[in-house]
Amino acid sequence: MSALPTLFADHDPTLPLQERLVRTLRSAILGGHLSQGSRLPASRTLARDLSLSRGTVEQAYGRLEAEGYLVRRVGRGSFVAIAAVTPPPPPVAGHAPLSRRGERSLLEGACQEETGPASSFASGQADPVAFPRELWGRLLQQQWRQHGEALMRYGDPAGLPALRQAIAAYLVQSRGLVCRAEQVLILTSSQQGIQLAAQLLLDPGDTVWLEEPGYLGARHAMQSAGARLHPVPVDEQGLMPAGDHPPPRLIYTTPSHQYPLGMAMSLPRRMALLAEAERHGAWVLEDDYDGEFQYDQRPLPSLQGLDRGGRVIYVGTFSKVLFGSLRLAYLVLPPALLAPFAHTRATSDGHSNQLMQAVTAEFLQGGHFATHLRQMRLLYRARRDQLRAQLAEHCPQLTPIHCGAGLQCTALLPAGGEARWTSAANRLGLGLRPLSQFYLGQPDREGWLLGYAGLDNGTQQRLCRTLGRLLRET
Repeated sequence: MSALPTLFADHDPTLPLQERLVRTLRSAILGGHLSQGSRLPASRTLARDLSLSRGTVEQAYGRLEAEGYLVRRVGRGSFVAIAAVTPPPPPVAGHAPLSRRGERSLLEGACQEETGPASSFASGQADPVAFPRELWGRLLQQQWRQHGEALMRYGDPAGLPALRQAIAAYLVQSRGLVCRAEQVLILTSSQQGIQLAAQLLLDPGDTVWLEEPGYLGARHAMQSAGARLHPVPVDEQGLMPAGDHPPPRLIYTTPSHQYPLGMAMSLPRRMALLAEAERHGAWVLEDDYDGEFQYDQRPLPSLQGLDRGGRVIYVGTFSKVLFGSLRLAYLVLPPALLAPFAHTRATSDGHSNQLMQAVTAEFLQGGHFATHLRQMRLLYRARRDQLRAQLAEHCPQLTPIHCGAGLQCTALLPAGGEARWTSAANRLGLGLRPLSQFYLGQPDREGWLLGYAGLDNGTQQRLCRTLGRLLRET
């Protein structure tokens, strides 16, 4: 019935009020705004909504009943008696062109990371079955009982103080950062953090160094800011800052576990990268998207922990270590950047879910996070080992590389094989992501990203056998 006030206002204001209302209701019925059998508002309610007398509405309903448009039942109300003569026209699609940035975002949307089914190789997904759901549920109920009223209110755009404190304590102890709780900004996703950095630190035409190959989400964020993208090759030690590169305004890197190839940046390379950032006055965006999952060696110190110039912005997320739909991530910012980042974040979506922040804080502070990480490292390492064994048995054409960390590994293919096999494999539901799409320039390797963390043993075996048959038969 929400269309009635608008339709009423559209009719000729010089007509008597009763006539205007009759014409409004008649056109609403004939045009399909009021369908056959639908109940009209009570005369008292409609009179109040349209600022009319109840008598005017009663008289209009009586005329429409006499004309056969309405059926009035004592004690039940007034109902539409006939069907629309013509159906309402479909909404007209807008023809205003998008901005160049909007058009680019539309085209790039197809390249965003797909979630994929739980029974595929879709990369970057933790195992929800292994998550302590009962414990999480108890913590959630506890927070709701104790702090529900406060958590229902709007919160600090920078995040819940308890969670910021818990994150800072964890990062200092386990990831080698040098930070205080005041430097932590709670976000909805790591991608939001990358977008904020691009928006606030880049002007159109500024140069950004990106790993080649590298994360598509970072590429899109920088392009949306109008930056000039400069791909920097990676080798066995990670991003290679030495070379003929233009001076950067920002450097994006994944040093703990390069995405998508998987190597860790060596300590000498980390120091060289920080020296280049200092020399050029550039910011460094350190994306530690799944650095908690190291299987074969202890992780090296974070870039942020090595930085003495206050140039590193650290990006972390709970999507990989807890569960994807939690929608909690964070930035660790140099102190001078916290206020502008928090203000800009507040203008876009206010703050992250207060209740989920409180539960996550208790999960960290109560020691449950550390326990969960230890258990998942053991589980995911075993699944990593099984994947390598299964690939060796069923898919000898594939060569896994840099599988010492994370939730997925990259497996290389013989030249020319990626294009031939990817479409056929994904028609079988294997959820493979081709390595070539992560290159800004001409790819120099072909292969796939194979997620293993969310796959139990039976599912993983079945997928590897299916992929092996495909590689043999096509």
